[in-house]
Amino acid sequence: MVLGDEKQGPLRGVHVVDLSRALAGPHASMMLGDLGATVVKVETPGTGDDTRGWGPPFLIGEDGGRESTYFLSANRNKRSIVLDLKSDDGRAALEELVRRSDVLLENFRTGVLDRLGFSTERLAELNPRLVILSITGFGHDGPEGGRAGYDQIAQGEAGIMSLTGSSPQDPQRVGVPIGDLLAGMYGAYGVLAALYERHKTGRGQVVRTSLLASIVGVHAFQGTRWTAAGEMGTAQGNHHPSICPYGLFRCRDGAVQISVGSERLWHAFCAAFHLDPAEPGMATNPERVDNRLRVIKTVEAAFAELDPETLLAKLAAAGIPAGRVRSIGEVYEWDQTRSQGLLVEVEHQTLGRLTLPGPPLRFFSPDGHETTRTAHRAPPVLGADGDAIRRWLGHGQDR
Repeated sequence: MVLGDEKQGPLRGVHVVDLSRALAGPHASMMLGDLGATVVKVETPGTGDDTRGWGPPFLIGEDGGRESTYFLSANRNKRSIVLDLKSDDGRAALEELVRRSDVLLENFRTGVLDRLGFSTERLAELNPRLVILSITGFGHDGPEGGRAGYDQIAQGEAGIMSLTGSSPQDPQRVGVPIGDLLAGMYGAYGVLAALYERHKTGRGQVVRTSLLASIVGVHAFQGTRWTAAGEMGTAQGNHHPSICPYGLFRCRDGAVQISVGSERLWHAFCAAFHLDPAEPGMATNPERVDNRLRVIKTVEAAFAELDPETLLAKLAAAGIPAGRVRSIGEVYEWDQTRSQGLLVEVEHQTLGRLTLPGPPLRFFSPDGHETTRTAHRAPPVLGADGDAIRRWLGHGQDR
């Protein structure tokens, strides 16, 4: 008996057992499922993944049950089985899943999996080839290694909120749970590296990341700005701290975003809007950064008589990177979004036909034939695949 029916994607044939819940771990396992892996999501009896209860909004199924749109966002391309890991039956089923899987994901607090009888040593005994991804809030060790991690708390503790907002007095969280999402992305990236190494060594290993590590990992120039130059970045709204003009600028009846990221673009911009590129205090990027408020005032004065559509056309003609600020609805209605496969159609067990945001990666053969996974599974209802998974577990070593 074969559990996976995935025919596309570079990870087809890879089996993943996912013990994680909420968002960081489920996002990682969804990324692996999008790549063609067969993902078995293990959920707790009664309630399942925490996010099944996160809402509104909820969608009401044909059976009268409700499905959380939050859960739908992180669980496509998975199968669900309910296991009580404190029971003998649940532990036995998990042991067999581990034996038959390539990857295990978990985001319990440090020590929880050990207490359930599935320490990393025990998991390696069950399956020496197993790659284990473990995600925590603040790291597995260190003085605060056991601390619970929630995205907004991690955003604050890891510094990203101090860089986001209209001013240093107005720290703001990123509008999506970016720490969770980044931890999932880094986790999936680590799993792929460990699977590649397994081809050479024949053995699995443990991959660890955390919300703290994932956010620090994307500090980018704001990190080296402090570690190398001793200069602390702060929130300053919609304008870049190191490039000017780069940000959101008001015009008639709206605003547009521009990125003047080189002196060549600065000269082209000035030519298009009849400005002097060599004006004292504005001739070079460092000067413009030091005189940012003056530059913003100058640019917005040049834009004052133009509506967004006219202004964007003029910027495009001049070769200046520019864009609008779209609502979420506008993004999903945009032809460019649809052209990139960023919307997928799935058939949900109780909700029927659903449109979901799609995976962000596409794959092509050298001759241009697209090999991206296109047949996607809807996020499962709780325990939807339990019988099929148990039948699979009862068929020896056949995958």
